[in-house]
Amino acid sequence: MKIDLYLVGIGTGNIEHVTKQAVNILGSSDIIMVPKKGSEKSDLANLRYQICDQLLGSKTPPVFEFDIPKRSSEVEYLEAVDHWHEAIANAWQSTIEQAQFTLKHPVKKVSLMIWGDPSLYDSALRIAERLDPMPSVTVVPGITSIQALAAAHKIPINDLGSPFLVTTGRRLKDDGFPKDYEKVVVVLDGNCSFNSLNRPDFYIWWGAYLGMKDQIIFSGNLDDVADLIVKERKKARDKHGWIMDTYLIKKR
Repeated sequence: MKIDLYLVGIGTGNIEHVTKQAVNILGSSDIIMVPKKGSEKSDLANLRYQICDQLLGSKTPPVFEFDIPKRSSEVEYLEAVDHWHEAIANAWQSTIEQAQFTLKHPVKKVSLMIWGDPSLYDSALRIAERLDPMPSVTVVPGITSIQALAAAHKIPINDLGSPFLVTTGRRLKDDGFPKDYEKVVVVLDGNCSFNSLNRPDFYIWWGAYLGMKDQIIFSGNLDDVADLIVKERKKARDKHGWIMDTYLIKKR
């Protein structure tokens, strides 16, 4: 049976950032699927449950968890991601079938809560294309980590008349700072790739757990704050078991 799949952006963890549209979609779903990434990241699943409890209460639809497979590190990156996405799609399919068996009725409307905005840099849209039959997909936009970063630092992302680039830590490390831009936003960087740059040449605005009560932000000349960011990032990750950070870098 073809399902209606809703990819619901829930912001960066601040319950006040969840839109009314998101609340309405979640509340009218047949089921909500919640991903787990291992015990060290259980807080991520717990935050989704807190959003349901506080915004939906007793009207929360049945919630079904699924385990996210680990991505292989033994093959080339794009090949590993391709296999990983296929495995996640299979986990979604199995979870929906389990829900239909458990609830004893067809499951038509399925929602997934996704950090930030699923239309920006999340892979959920690519994974959804692998379901069979392919579902009817609706994206419910949320507040992105980029918006939350700009708000936390009280800055505009772009300079007047100048474009900016959104890239990943992997690309920044492999390709260096792009020559055609003065400002670059970096997401999905688990290795502090800003340290691959010539640090005296750049200024950074960095933030983690943006919009949440545990929010951490630093800004300054990269050469002055890079070591502090690395130290505090590790400390926070050790404390929480996970970290999501985003930063803006500008040529000085």
